[in-house]
Amino acid sequence: MARLLARLIAVAILLSVAAPLPAQPLPGAITVRIDSLFTAFNRTDAPGLAVAVVRDGRMIFAKGYGMADLEHRVAITPSTVFDVASVSKQFAGMAIAMLIGEGKVRLGDDIRRHVPEMADIGAPITIDQLLHHTSGVRDWPGTLGLAGWQYDDVISFEQILTMAYHQRSLNFVPGSEYTYSNTGYNLLAETVQRVTGQSFRAWTDANLFQPLGMTRTVFRDDHTAVIPDRALGYTRAPDGRWRAVTNNLTALGSSSMMSTVEDMARWVINFDSMRVGGAQAMALTRTRGVLNDGSTIPYAFGVSHGEYRGAATVNHSGSWAGFVTYVLHVPQHRFGVVVLANAPQVNPTRAAQQVTDVLLGSALAPLAAATEPPVVQLPAATLDAYAGTYKLGPGWYAQVRRDGNGLTVQASGEGVGPMVARSEQELWVPNYGASMTFQRDGTGRVTGLLYRERVSPRMPDREPAPAPAQDYIGEYFSSELQATYLVEARSGGLGVRHRRRGVGVLIRRWGEDFTGTLPSMRSVAFVRDARGKVNGFVVNIDERSRDIRFAKVR
Repeated sequence: MARLLARLIAVAILLSVAAPLPAQPLPGAITVRIDSLFTAFNRTDAPGLAVAVVRDGRMIFAKGYGMADLEHRVAITPSTVFDVASVSKQFAGMAIAMLIGEGKVRLGDDIRRHVPEMADIGAPITIDQLLHHTSGVRDWPGTLGLAGWQYDDVISFEQILTMAYHQRSLNFVPGSEYTYSNTGYNLLAETVQRVTGQSFRAWTDANLFQPLGMTRTVFRDDHTAVIPDRALGYTRAPDGRWRAVTNNLTALGSSSMMSTVEDMARWVINFDSMRVGGAQAMALTRTRGVLNDGSTIPYAFGVSHGEYRGAATVNHSGSWAGFVTYVLHVPQHRFGVVVLANAPQVNPTRAAQQVTDVLLGSALAPLAAATEPPVVQLPAATLDAYAGTYKLGPGWYAQVRRDGNGLTVQASGEGVGPMVARSEQELWVPNYGASMTFQRDGTGRVTGLLYRERVSPRMPDREPAPAPAQDYIGEYFSSELQATYLVEARSGGLGVRHRRRGVGVLIRRWGEDFTGTLPSMRSVAFVRDARGKVNGFVVNIDERSRDIRFAKVR
């Protein structure tokens, strides 16, 4: 009898956890205000979004706008299942935090302790660095793209891990900078599998989702699995019509989690209740990363610390295959918003902020009034001194030119835009929504500019004469990616060919640094041996995937 009673109590507890989380009714006027924010998406011929709001441990609002499936005319509801994209990372972060609490993982562990297939690249890569995107491990989307994958291919977890295992260099010295890497979170998911002996899906089901009653949430570890009530992702074609986006990705830990706004509301409530994880693990997941120089970054275990209207926030966004997502938590108000959308035309961050404005209102600091910054007229000598070419990054150069009494800037592959002087050194670029601050050395010579917190050196006034096209023609192979590219002569310049990616053009940016028109080839910088003969090239895809080397094999 005692055993039966215990079982009945356990079942009752489980049912109480898994029961629907009904939204508490809001005043009608408030609901109307929230609805008005999404009028443009509340239609039967376009994708849209779902929104949920929690406060003081309860879901107080949940609603869908637009269509989950245009072909079958299925509307979005609070129970519609979305791919939450990179919002998935906070679940991998919590998994690691809980395993640290159990003594199965340590922040200082080298990833090779748990995943020995990772190559020794000359420096240990720690769990802490993977959690905070400070590891230097290259991001898989661009890297697999360079290897020949297309985003509508089947991209399996095993393929991503194999790419990671074959890396032979890093973006940077581990711990020296913060640069987002999905691959790092895939390695964390694999760590969970290695130390627990369970699949990542099974462990998260048993330890995160089931205890919180998140019955519609799952890490999709099989891209062919049928998931009821799942939304499709869409994007708008140039002709204005909607196109479905194929989603064959299995990127456990970094993405590939399916959920609803109702389930995600339960997760956000747990930020305050700490029912799953407990205070120790929750505190750990809010611990920001620290770089080698002692500076602190905003990122922490799959979430980012921020601020909105004077209130501290914890948040994260996501984007993949037409889905755009955002989770916002305002701890001091025990308040959170979840926005899941199935088209990139939705701005989920702004949507969450607008809902926050409606519901928190006067509890937040007033919105800052827009003010026009001062405009400074620079002397002609200063304008002339700033004119020149600056290297913003591999394959990415900015040409600053004198234009009458002002300056213009044109970055590689972009149009010309004005520069507005705010001070003697700082010039605002409206096209970029950012400033460029010019730097001088002790003699007063302009040596570079600061753009988005990175120093961009000034290039010599005279560009090197181009080498003969024949120097570059040949076959290039990456043993790391098992990928081959052909560089060919074509009318007026050089072409580049890949058997899956097709044929593109190499556009000379500076010296022997080119940009390829094929995907993942922002910079193709040719290198020479001691005799001056071209013996390879180095590809830099973006900040997340750098220094990928190809050898000239014939």
